[in-house]
Amino acid sequence: MGTACSDPAPHTEVGARARIGAAGAGDRLFPALGNGGYDVAHYDLTLHYVPETNHLSGTAIITARATQNLARFNLDFAGLTVRRATVNGVDARFAREENELTLTPAKTVEDGETFQATVAYSGTPRMIEDADGSVEGWIETDDGSTALGQPVGSMTWFPGNHHPSDKAAYDIRITVPKDEDGDPYDVVSSGELVKEEDEGDRVSSHWRSREPMASYLANISVGYFETIKDRTDDGLPIHVAVDPDEAEGAADVADLVPEIIEWASGLFGPYPFSSAGAVVDHLPDLGYALETQTKPYFDSAPEESLLVHELAHQWFGNSVTPREWKDMWLNEGFANYAEWLWEEEQDGRTVQETFESFYDGTHAESDGIWDFPPADPPSAARVSDSPVYGRGAMVLHKVRQAIGDKTFFTILRTWTRQHRHGNADTGQFIALCEQKSGKDLTELFETWLYAEGKPAAA
Repeated sequence: MGTACSDPAPHTEVGARARIGAAGAGDRLFPALGNGGYDVAHYDLTLHYVPETNHLSGTAIITARATQNLARFNLDFAGLTVRRATVNGVDARFAREENELTLTPAKTVEDGETFQATVAYSGTPRMIEDADGSVEGWIETDDGSTALGQPVGSMTWFPGNHHPSDKAAYDIRITVPKDEDGDPYDVVSSGELVKEEDEGDRVSSHWRSREPMASYLANISVGYFETIKDRTDDGLPIHVAVDPDEAEGAADVADLVPEIIEWASGLFGPYPFSSAGAVVDHLPDLGYALETQTKPYFDSAPEESLLVHELAHQWFGNSVTPREWKDMWLNEGFANYAEWLWEEEQDGRTVQETFESFYDGTHAESDGIWDFPPADPPSAARVSDSPVYGRGAMVLHKVRQAIGDKTFFTILRTWTRQHRHGNADTGQFIALCEQKSGKDLTELFETWLYAEGKPAAA
């Protein structure tokens, strides 16, 4: 059921040239996610959040370029009440249907035109339960909240083009009142802290992500945190926020973050962002961590291998982002393989031993890895299942064995350089492997990446 803005401006058509932006980006697993007809360059989000009532009000200014003439276009937006919408400063009609917000500008946006859509909204943000039983979106914690967006949860706190193929820069400004004792909440977000102001009864902070970011990687965490700020030897700013309830278990995190980044940079190429860090919250029932950009989010104090995994995602998934969700193995297989490499580096199991334990089923995470091919998840509900992780890492190890260490790690560094801050797909990775190695790897990828069931031999 649609909702119209007050006193809408009349809509002007431009004959047959006026078109409607598609509701959906054409993703096989998430057909309703994302939108067609435009590319977002920048989100400017101004938010006011009250932890005691879990009330959020916001204004999103979305700067985008039209890729066709647009008589109207869609934004992904779940819950919350839209108060007003404008396009290029003029009131636009808007309508809601499920998770689609449709804006009809007063004047058709021309192909190639850069335009601004502004949406004002408020209400109680939603938490989404996924088909696999996990939760995402705007999640209340014991002392505040956190916003987690994989794969669709970011639409619960701001409208936008929420498909990973449309990455953008962000400015996030958030104001939070002090608690009943007059103490300020801490606010941590993606990117770098530009400014923080104590305004008497409230605190405002401004965070900026200059490098492009897929919306599912944007995070805001509100609560009470102990903050450790540092710099690597190369001058990279490090920002680690730890819930006091997790401080003892997370005592090594601030030291491990720069150590892991330095190690990974040697294998995968230069660190792709202008800051790094972590958020260690106290939300133990959540059951997962997320590679939110520049500062991975952990629901509790992480084990070392999990910290390696989420930091490896800054290269694989965050900087080089899959064009479609079916290529999720390019995120998780690579991050899992980073765990294997790190364990060997720390004099634990060798990578080969880990591979064998997955193949013979003795590894604790090997259950279900043969359920489907890692590059072909059967449904959205299974996009994060074990074949995408464990068998995805096994694919990489088979490639490494086939082409040798020197060529393999050259490929990884080339991959992160060629697609830095962009999108890529499985076909491009296979092509790069064959180009750099000079080998026909068709049989290898057919067997390990695309074939059903367990290969006959390791």
